[in-house]
Amino acid sequence: MRPSQHRSGDDLADRRADYAEAYARAGDPAAAADLMAQAVERAPGWLLGRVRWAELLAEAGDTQAAGEAFRRALDDDGADPYGARLKLARLGAAPVPDAAPPSFVAGLFDQYADGFEDALVRRLGYRVPDELMAMLAASAPGARFAAALDLGCGTGLMGERLRPACGRLDGIDLSAGMLEKARRKRLYDTLMEGDILAAPPLETGAYDLVTAADVLIYLGDLRPVFAHVARLQAPGGWLAVSAERADQAETFVLRPSLRYAHAPAYLHAMLGEAGYAVVAETGGTLRRDRGEAVAGTLIVARRA
Repeated sequence: MRPSQHRSGDDLADRRADYAEAYARAGDPAAAADLMAQAVERAPGWLLGRVRWAELLAEAGDTQAAGEAFRRALDDDGADPYGARLKLARLGAAPVPDAAPPSFVAGLFDQYADGFEDALVRRLGYRVPDELMAMLAASAPGARFAAALDLGCGTGLMGERLRPACGRLDGIDLSAGMLEKARRKRLYDTLMEGDILAAPPLETGAYDLVTAADVLIYLGDLRPVFAHVARLQAPGGWLAVSAERADQAETFVLRPSLRYAHAPAYLHAMLGEAGYAVVAETGGTLRRDRGEAVAGTLIVARRA
C-alpha cells in the first residue's frame, strides 16, 4: 500500500498500481509496466503514476516508449515534480540539465523530512558538517563570523555546528518540511524557503561565511551558484562546500541516483572564476548509498 499522496484517487487504478509494484519487486518489470499502463489508462491525470510507468518501461528495456512517456509527463507539468528531465537524461534521450528541478528536490525532502536525520547520520554515516567545520577551524583558527548563510540548510545539521561560531545565522532551503524541523531547533535567526538562486534578494556583501553541505549534488553547472554566493560576500569572505566526486569527467555528471558529481578540477575552475581561492581541500566518503561509499570533495575557499 502506497501513501495516500501517491495514490490516483481511483481505487481500481490504485490496485493495478499495487500489483505493478509487486511484479517490479519480483523482478518482472515488463509485467509491471503492463499493469501500470492499465492504471494510468483509468487515471490519465495521475502524473506520478505516469512517471512511474515510464520508469518501469525503462527497466523493461523499452527506452523509446519510456522516453515518450517521460516527455508527455513533462508536457503536462513543466515544473517537473518527479524529475522526468533527469530520468530522460539518464536514458540518454535528452541532454543533462544544468540542475535538478526545484520542485523535484523540494518534494523529495518534504517526503524524507521526518526520518531524515536518523537515516542520513546514523544509518548512512554522514559527517560532512563536522568535517567542514574542522576544515574551517584549521583554516581560520579562532575565527568568529559576524554573519553566516547556510545554503540548503535542511533540518539544521550544518547549523548546529555553525551556531557557536556565528553572530547571525541565516538558512535557506527548498523544502518546507525540512525547514519546519530546522525551525524547532531555534538555531537560525532567519529561515527562508526557496531556490538559492531565486530567493528573496539578500544584501550584497552581507555574509562573511557561506556553507553548502550536500547542496551541489543537486546542481550540475556551478557557475551561477558560485557567482551568486560571491555577490553575497565581501572580499575575505569564507565559503565551505561539499560535492560528490566525478573522477572520470571534465565537468560534472548525472549519476543513477539522480544526483550530480563534479570533477575536482571543475570545482577549482568555477571557484576561481567567481573570485575564490581554495584554502583547504580533502577527499573522502560523504555517506553510504545502497551499501557503497560515496566519494566526495570538501573545500574551504576564500573570496579574493
